[in-house]
Order: sequence, then structure tokens, then C-alpha cells
Amino acid sequence: MSQLPLDFLENPSGWHGEIAGPETWWAQKQVALEHAGYMLRSRYRPGWKPSWVGTNKDAFDSEDGQSQALRLCMDATRISDGRPVMLKRLLSKEGPYELQINRLFSTEPLSSDPRNRCAPLLDVIELPDEDPIMVHSLLRPFDNPPLQTYGEFITFFAQICEGVQFMHSNNVAHRDCTWQNIMLDPTNMYPDSFHPVALGRSKDFRHKVKWYSRTRRPTRYLLIDFGLSRRYDPATGPPLDDPIQGGDRSAPEHQDGKTRCNPFPTDVYYLGNLVRRHYMQIYKGFEFMEPLITDMVQEDAGKRPNMDEVVSRFSEIKSKLGTWKSRSRIARQHEVWPVAAWRSVSHWYRTVGYVVGRKAAIPEPN
Repeated sequence: MSQLPLDFLENPSGWHGEIAGPETWWAQKQVALEHAGYMLRSRYRPGWKPSWVGTNKDAFDSEDGQSQALRLCMDATRISDGRPVMLKRLLSKEGPYELQINRLFSTEPLSSDPRNRCAPLLDVIELPDEDPIMVHSLLRPFDNPPLQTYGEFITFFAQICEGVQFMHSNNVAHRDCTWQNIMLDPTNMYPDSFHPVALGRSKDFRHKVKWYSRTRRPTRYLLIDFGLSRRYDPATGPPLDDPIQGGDRSAPEHQDGKTRCNPFPTDVYYLGNLVRRHYMQIYKGFEFMEPLITDMVQEDAGKRPNMDEVVSRFSEIKSKLGTWKSRSRIARQHEVWPVAAWRSVSHWYRTVGYVVGRKAAIPEPN
């Protein structure tokens, strides 16, 4: 691993950007990863010296001061074409399922199915005496930047429901399809990419990142993190499995922590609860979602609609949502009126441009 300047080691009070924790492992593997075709950022390379040493800059204002905080993941660049990627260690003690599920949905014929919303597996790196490392494209959280219109929400929810429906049709339950495991493909919205840690900065960290709205450049939403996912044999009937709590621990059937349950209705609950907690309880105008979401989060898992029914009902909701509503701004429930007025004026100014430019009210990617 690279060494820090001696004066900084002796004066830790001025140090804020040291390599620590999980980053240490990645720094130790940088050369091996480079030989495998992937380059880590400068802070993880041998001989790295902090760029802000001896300047008035702080670590947090420097590109090489941005630490990757994810426990098992590291951002990198594929050397062959410069593509930004994310690497993920697969610890054998945490089970082999994640790689199996990733390979399943990244292999034909499933990989080319238009309903497939699972983040494609680009590569698997095998290092001597280490667990495998998966390679995916660099993605962004689905709500960063926030959804701006109800039409953008419609596209988001339709894609994710279709993606989970596709998994279920192949007898796979995600078991953690919660907000932190839903991402967006930034290719259209961020043509010049972005910094993998400071998402609001450019890749070189010199300025704010340039991006386009979902309405102007529609995006695809993708499901990630299949560590808790399982594939079940339909010949044995409805599956019963031990409850495993992921990002959303509020599923009623998981509350006692021991009753075996069918994981497929729990996926339905997770999607419904995402909408309820992150949109209906925070923003105005989601009354059109109430009947469907109420059914999806029912306490009795057996009474929830399955994903085929969810997709069908949501398609009907989508067909009845008018253009005016679709283009309307998603506003918080208790916005201060001067702020609300300013945002509304700005929103409709942009919307006129979308209409003139013939941008769809419900923006769907090709």
C-alpha cells in the first residue's frame, strides 16, 4: 500500500483524507486490478501523495481526497475503453447466490429480454487466493437527481415493476428491492459521466457536473444487489423461506423474525412501501396511486396482488393520467408559498421548452 508523507503521519490533526478501512484492501490490489484491465483512481495507486499537502486546499475539496465509503465496492475505469465501472467483492462467507443470480440475468436468452431490469454483469475478476470481484457499469441512485414530474415517476415505477415481474416470472425473488437497490443508467442524462463519490461534481472534480433531465433525455432504471435473492423450484409449490431483512425491515411478515414466509409477496410490499414512504408521505398529488399502493402493502401477504396484477393495474393507471398531470411538478406537501411559486414558474418555463421540443410527457427510453 502507498505510504503517506511523513509529516502528515506525525501531524494527524491536519489529516482528513487518509486511506482507511475497506479502502486499504483495494489499494493493496491496485496493481493486480490494473493487470486485469481496471484502473483505480490515483489515491489508490502506489506512491500516491495527497495533492492538497502544502496547499490551502482541504482533502474534501480535492479529487484524490474522495474516499469510497462502500464496504465491498470500489469505483474504477475499464482500461480498454475508459468506461466507468463499479467493482464489488463477493465474500464467500456471505453466500454464492449473488454471482449466480447476476450470471443468470446476464446470459442469453434472459439478458436481451426487454423486460430485464437487472444491472448487467460486465465481467468477473479472479485474483489469486481472493473471492471473485463482479464488474458492473457505474450507476446512480434512482432518485439522484430527484424525479421532477409525475410523468417521470410513472416511467420509473413502470420500469421497476416490470423488472421485478420479470424476475418473478423466472422464479427469482429479489428479497431486497428497496430504494437503495434501485439505480438509474446515467448514460443519457450524464453524457460526460460524473465523479463516482461526489456525484454532483464532474469526473475530474473541476466543476459541477453537467446533466439533463429525465424528460429531455429519458433513462433506464436497474435493479442491483442480489445477495439476498433466491431462485425457487416452481414444481414444489409456493416457496416458504426464512425471513431475511434487507434495507426495508417493516414487512409485516418479518416482524417476529422466525416465521417462514413466501418471499414473492414481500417484494410486492417493498415496492409499494417505497412509493408510500418516499413519495406519498412527502409529496402532494399522488392520490392516483393510493388504491394500488394500499393493496400492495396490506398486512396479510396473501391478500396482496402479485406482480402480474400490479403491472396490469399500473398500466391502467398510466393510461388514465392526463398530459397536464404528467407534466406537472412533483411538489412537497408543505412548501413555503414563495418557494413553491418560484419553482412552479421555473418548472413551467422548462415545460414549454419540452412541449416545443416534442418531449413526451411520460418520458420512456428507446
